Amino acid sequence: MDIREEIGQQMNALGSKGEAFVFLIDFEEKEAIILPPGDDSQLLWQAGQKANFTPKKPDSTIEKWETHPVSFEDYQKGFDRVQYHIHNGDTYLLNYTRPTSINCNLSLEEIFHLSSARYKLLLKDRFVCFSPETFVQIRQGKIASFPMKGTIDADCEDAQEELLKDSKELAEHNTIVDLIRNDLSLVAENVTVEKFRYLDRIKTSQRDLWQVSSKITGDLPVNYAQSIGDILFTLLPAGSISGAPKKKTVEIIRAAENYQRGFYTGIFGYFDGHNLDSCVLIRYIENENGQLVYKSGGGITFMSDAEKEYEELLKKVYVPIID
Repeated sequence: MDIREEIGQQMNALGSKGEAFVFLIDFEEKEAIILPPGDDSQLLWQAGQKANFTPKKPDSTIEKWETHPVSFEDYQKGFDRVQYHIHNGDTYLLNYTRPTSINCNLSLEEIFHLSSARYKLLLKDRFVCFSPETFVQIRQGKIASFPMKGTIDADCEDAQEELLKDSKELAEHNTIVDLIRNDLSLVAENVTVEKFRYLDRIKTSQRDLWQVSSKITGDLPVNYAQSIGDILFTLLPAGSISGAPKKKTVEIIRAAENYQRGFYTGIFGYFDGHNLDSCVLIRYIENENGQLVYKSGGGITFMSDAEKEYEELLKKVYVPIID
């Protein structure tokens, strides 16, 4: 029995009984964790106003933050492979990511408590994540997704206007909205784009960023809790961090990136027995044999410029700090 079947059945069983749980599923769907919401033995988490830990501000702050990204030449090798497949018609949007080694004076747990985000996770000794991106939310039988595509440095002149009128960013956002709308149509009815391309400001330890999102909703069947696992796995992998069409795009991702994403770009969520809140695991630092590695990336289309995409990847290597 594979993870998709095993974990999906566990979720369905818990949903049928109205029992709460939290879950982690990695990008490749090879590893998953299901825990009671109050279990803090291996996972600390926050999803909106829900959490299983008491907030505390560490004594230390970020005094050392050195990044060692892959070279532009290395980045471009994968980028060129992606462009080959785009021009060959194999994919028309692909989320291309690369790892950046970082040296920091803080531990993963200290970074976890220092950071501020709607979704925060610490899988002890393995990774910390402070994600701004919702995967799906379920409230009173309505499912909603909020895909994020488009980022700009908030200090740039006329930053909001420049981001919203950028033709490449618009094309990319249109594509991901169509993809998510189609995904939600597999599990829900009356799927609608309620809000298109709105801006959120994200505060970081290096700079502030503007991020573009949209809101897409649909109506679930009355008995959706009984198939909560099936619903989630039908929607995986998240469209915003894979691309379109999904199956072929994921194959290209493996070849172009040539590294293991692990839990990065997987999903985390909290189900209270009826409602659900979940996120995409982005803005993510992993412990790889004692070396901290920040994984980041962005969407690639036929309009993408390698140097600009490389710069966006670097800008996303940050910690959203608490004031």
